[in-house]
Amino acid sequence: MLSEKSTETVRATLPAVGAAIGDIAELFYAKLFAAHPALLRDLFNRGNQNSGAQKQALAGSIAAFATHLLAHPGTRPDVMLNRIAHKHASLGITREQYEVVHHHLFEAIAEILGEAVTPEVAEAWDEVYWLMAGALVAIEDRLYAQRQVLAGDVWRDWRIAARFEETADCATFHLVPADGAPAPAFAPGQYVSVQVELPDGARQIRQYSLSRSPGSAVRAITVKRVHGPAAAGPDGEVSHHLHTRVRTGDTLRVSAPYGDLVLRDSGAPVLLASAGIGCTPMLSMLEHLADTGHTAPVTVLHADRSPADHALRGDHRSLTHKLPDASARFWYEADAEPGDSHGRLDLTDVPVAPGTTAYLCGPLPFMRAARAQLLAKGVRAADIHYEVFGPDLWLAAG
Repeated sequence: MLSEKSTETVRATLPAVGAAIGDIAELFYAKLFAAHPALLRDLFNRGNQNSGAQKQALAGSIAAFATHLLAHPGTRPDVMLNRIAHKHASLGITREQYEVVHHHLFEAIAEILGEAVTPEVAEAWDEVYWLMAGALVAIEDRLYAQRQVLAGDVWRDWRIAARFEETADCATFHLVPADGAPAPAFAPGQYVSVQVELPDGARQIRQYSLSRSPGSAVRAITVKRVHGPAAAGPDGEVSHHLHTRVRTGDTLRVSAPYGDLVLRDSGAPVLLASAGIGCTPMLSMLEHLADTGHTAPVTVLHADRSPADHALRGDHRSLTHKLPDASARFWYEADAEPGDSHGRLDLTDVPVAPGTTAYLCGPLPFMRAARAQLLAKGVRAADIHYEVFGPDLWLAAG
């Protein structure tokens, strides 16, 4: 994929670029938002920008893509590209925006690295960028075509049919299309983007997993209110807005469903492990397994701060009981009840059936720990799938 000439240049300069890419990303975003303030107001997550998480994700994805091109010539890191493309499609990203990013990114590279950016170096990294951008655009075009929408035109109005308070900080919203048209199909595990207009006029967007089965008559999202410390600053803007301002009968702007973490209908044993609000895509998968009469073993695992903080706890148990060969086990840091475990998720004495496919969703430390334990129990790396809420720092942080 990468030309021979550029391969040698990228190989020689990757350590320097990698070491500086955090600074490059910082300057890139400053330039981008100075020239296009509407992007920060209406597209990028302002909370993630404030915390620096988005900048780390950008750095990790570019470095990972370049590293893959060098280590595996002629192939692409499709898992990473698909994850990014699904997120972009849910935001309505178009190919023209890659031109804007390219302009400000390469300005930032030249400014940070200075004289080290010779014409040859610039040409090589330009090739890396367009290989990655071109691959993403191609995948995104296919995703738009699958939804039968024009590129970027993923939004429609949905009405809140009902609202339920799950915990002190979690609320479930049942959604139906405002125009009465059929709801688009989705695969268990996928998410939608929700756009809200905030008091300052910004139209901020966040992704929320669909927490019901595709066979359900309604679409549902369960939103956890993000408090200041967890948001690395002020309370989460969109979650706070949804909790305090959105009621039954209101209308939300919602995207078509996307997401690459989807349940494979293979008939194999399944393990669903989650922590906190990461239970939402797992519950969609669990309900689908119950709806379709899955007969292979299903292991349901969840970790939370306490039973009172465990959103949809009753659904977690009742859906497990609908399956002929399923078990559920919960871990709580406080107030664990009889039959539950105290502390953090520990798979030491959890049986894992041979041939299990595992799905993980929760904070990165939780997923790394769960993945390591599953590998130790003989689950193949290729059979462990995960979902990250927010920027994907899995690759950036190792």
